[in-house]
Amino acid sequence: MRDVVEIGLGKTAQRGYHLDDIAIVPSRRTRDVEDVSTAWQLDAYPFGIPCVAHPSDATMSPASAVRLGELGGLGVLNVEGLWTRYENPAKILEELAGLGEDARATKRLQEVYAEPIRPELIAERVRELRAGGGTVAVRVSPQHTLALAPVILDAGVDILVIQGTLVSAEHVSTTDEPLNLKEFIADLDLPVIVGGCTDYKTALHLMRTGAAGVIVGIGGDDWSTTESVLGIRVPMATAIADAAAARRDYLDETGGRYVHLIADGDMQTSGDIAKALGCGADAVMLGEPLSLCEEAPAGGAWWHSAASHPSLPRGAFEVAGEPIGSMERLLFGPADEPDGQLNLFGGLRRAMAKCGYRDLKEFQKVGLVLDRP
Repeated sequence: MRDVVEIGLGKTAQRGYHLDDIAIVPSRRTRDVEDVSTAWQLDAYPFGIPCVAHPSDATMSPASAVRLGELGGLGVLNVEGLWTRYENPAKILEELAGLGEDARATKRLQEVYAEPIRPELIAERVRELRAGGGTVAVRVSPQHTLALAPVILDAGVDILVIQGTLVSAEHVSTTDEPLNLKEFIADLDLPVIVGGCTDYKTALHLMRTGAAGVIVGIGGDDWSTTESVLGIRVPMATAIADAAAARRDYLDETGGRYVHLIADGDMQTSGDIAKALGCGADAVMLGEPLSLCEEAPAGGAWWHSAASHPSLPRGAFEVAGEPIGSMERLLFGPADEPDGQLNLFGGLRRAMAKCGYRDLKEFQKVGLVLDRP
């Protein structure tokens, strides 16, 4: 049973744990790092590393999404972002990268995202992604899915990501017709990733919609303000473990249908990635770490997809910093600093080898220890 703490008369809270609160326990076996595989597969689409890009315009352009695909990950372009509002957003991205400590950064984000989405640009960006030769994935918010889906599907994507800060399978509305995820996904002939979610019940219900993947977490990092704006924060280690328990129950319920878990939040280093996978995730969604690579379109600046919300932004604008290397170096090294921010997936391979696991499915069984009170 999970620890439940009484925080006052008649009110309890469950204890939860962040990735920083846990550590990986090696097994009795070690393995040569060259014998370790970080490959995984979502539906018919194989990937060399368990890396899915957070769909922020700060990191994902058509070109950088294609590059991540070439390196074995999955780039995801936001079809509600700057690339579908402007013919060429390069000057806007350059301006945003130069804002620095400008107190108007959030207001400027709101201004540039006030430009309407242009359906013809959605089709054009999908063509650019397709021309890159990799798996084509785009993100749309739940509230705009029904309106934009015809354009997205006609353009011909491989994977559709329906992502909001929090997504449920039971959205209730008295003003608009809510998106029925189960009916929507059933009518599609392509895999759908949905999220985020933070608890067992929501994860299980999202799996029952027929989704191929579920995003776990709300993209929390040092620049996310979801907790200060909405009061919502669920520690990632607990959120992933709860979702993994939901997946086990869903496997039993369906006789073997596996839903992939993609952890989104709390990850800056290769050790964070290893711990997220050890908690039960199949892949991680990286945002801010990708802003540090030379291919990032915003030149080192970082903001969450929700940071430009017109009335309730939930993410601070991070001051642009100097790139620390190419995307390839960020993912695979070599690293010249010992902080785990470079060679992210080389670090993951090394962790798996040190613990004796040959692939990601095995590594999900790794032992964990709580190393903080």
